[in-house]
Amino acid sequence: MIGQCLCNEVKFKLSCETPNFYQCHCSLCRKVTGSSANAGTLINKEYFEWVQGQNNISSFVKDSGYRVDFCKSCGSPVPNPLGNTELVWVPVGLLEDPDGKVVIHLHTSSKAGWDVLPQGSCQHKTMPSLHELQSSLCKST
Repeated sequence: MIGQCLCNEVKFKLSCETPNFYQCHCSLCRKVTGSSANAGTLINKEYFEWVQGQNNISSFVKDSGYRVDFCKSCGSPVPNPLGNTELVWVPVGLLEDPDGKVVIHLHTSSKAGWDVLPQGSCQHKTMPSLHELQSSLCKST
């Protein structure tokens, strides 16, 4: 599966089935997206490959460790390594026809007052453990 930024300068490829997605409703993710949530997924590094444009990526890192990588030309958030793990965070809006779905909502205790979450959805008031998040994103067979 191919993913690319708005101006097509940054492209990447996933060589695995796309896991399901999460939406994070924290204030940082809202500011990065300008929306109610940030939709993402986690991919093991071995299944992620840059196709082009790595030199067109810039990073912003807060003292807390919150990191945003983005295309210097169009400002689209782009994938970045997830801390000291073997995972890459992937913004799912960049993917061409992903086959996953949103299965979990994070940081719901800090969601915007105007944000309405789907009833019956899996919701966490804060961030679950990385293991729990990864398990939630796995597709049932």
